[in-house]
Amino acid sequence: MAVLAPLLALLYSLPGLCRWLARPYYPLSALLATAFLLVRKVPPLCRGLPSQREDGNPCDFDWREVEILMFLSAIVMMKNRRSITVEQHIGNIFMFSKVANAILFFRLDIRMGLLYLTLCIVFLMTCKPPLYMGPEYIKYFSDKTIDEELERDKRVTWIVEFFANWSSECQSFAPIFADLSLKYNCPGLHFGKVDVGRYTDVSTRYKVSTSPLTKQLPTLILFQGGTETMRRPQIDKKGRAVSWTFSEENVIREFSLNELYQRGKKQPKGREEGPEEPPVGQASPAPPDRESKKDK
Repeated sequence: MAVLAPLLALLYSLPGLCRWLARPYYPLSALLATAFLLVRKVPPLCRGLPSQREDGNPCDFDWREVEILMFLSAIVMMKNRRSITVEQHIGNIFMFSKVANAILFFRLDIRMGLLYLTLCIVFLMTCKPPLYMGPEYIKYFSDKTIDEELERDKRVTWIVEFFANWSSECQSFAPIFADLSLKYNCPGLHFGKVDVGRYTDVSTRYKVSTSPLTKQLPTLILFQGGTETMRRPQIDKKGRAVSWTFSEENVIREFSLNELYQRGKKQPKGREEGPEEPPVGQASPAPPDRESKKDK
């Protein structure tokens, strides 16, 4: 039984793993993350490498390399404590592994370090993380449609995500927000998204920073009666974003989604039926106290 359970778990996750491996981003990231390990341990490659070990063995780690790898493991474990999704865990492992690889290669030979750094830059410029393409019930806004849609029917409450495709935090939150839209969308509660990386005037209008160092991406804003009533993360008096974890539980609790849903589903349908495109695939199961959404 102890062997059967992990085997069944592996078989269950196999389709998802195959989808990941079919995307170039993940195999190439894994290759870059393990590059030093391969160069140091594979005999045909390691024979010509310099070694600082007393026995002169170039195909084994010296004590300084072991220290760097142990420090990397500690950093990854600390960062992954706040990770929500599998993508975030894997993203942290890839990112810090590449940093450690760069340090190890530069320590070994500056030419190898420069070559590895060049490969990482080319990879970042040419291979982007795959975007979420699963089922959702979300309306996408442009700079011209967001204000018009929020003002169209002030009885409708909107939860709008301000995101940027280049942000790894936004990509990790995408499946969570999609799942929430499938569970909670109703005549009086709609979900929307706007790409502030593309529509920079929207980021200025709604005071969402798009700086590469910003902690405001993603930003969730609750609009009631066409007016902003709440946002996460909050902005302090100095204009800095207050740290907030974008988990499904936090969004449900902070935005009182259960209460908004109970009020919103009682609202009669007007001419606005929600998002322009219906969700693709099977929607996630609704919470126990909710009605079925087969009519959507």
